[in-house]
Amino acid sequence: MDDKLITKVVRSVMKESIKDKKMTLQLAVALIEKVEKSAADMGVPVVIAVSDASARPVAIHCKDGAYIGSYDIALNKTFTSVGFKMSTEQLGKLSQPGEPLYGIQFTNEGKVIIFGGGEPLMAGNTMIGAVGVSGGNASQDTFLAAKAKKIFEEVILCR
Repeated sequence: MDDKLITKVVRSVMKESIKDKKMTLQLAVALIEKVEKSAADMGVPVVIAVSDASARPVAIHCKDGAYIGSYDIALNKTFTSVGFKMSTEQLGKLSQPGEPLYGIQFTNEGKVIIFGGGEPLMAGNTMIGAVGVSGGNASQDTFLAAKAKKIFEEVILCR
């Protein structure tokens, strides 16, 4: 699917889903497809996960050649972003030695991720879900997750 068509589909699906303030399979897949295009352009085989507001997986795509371990990491990035209503990158800064959340990654049965690639998807103050990307380096994962969040927000704010 070309980029313009994916964008059109994502916006259409997202507008419908946002009305109900919930993550749907159609919305999750549309977001994933948009991020997959960017990951392919970067030459990065990633796993992209989207969860709902309860951190339950809605859709997960594993690109050919992605690391096996990236599956759990991408999913746990969504868990972290939903659970703490912030990006995994932001939580990473707050969890460094001497910071207020130092050691948080050892809670929640080890599912808390403290490096970039997870972003919450919010409609105002309402949690809709989260996206998690794993398979590139930290900056690539962070970039791709932030892109998904930006797409999500652009549709909500009708930019």
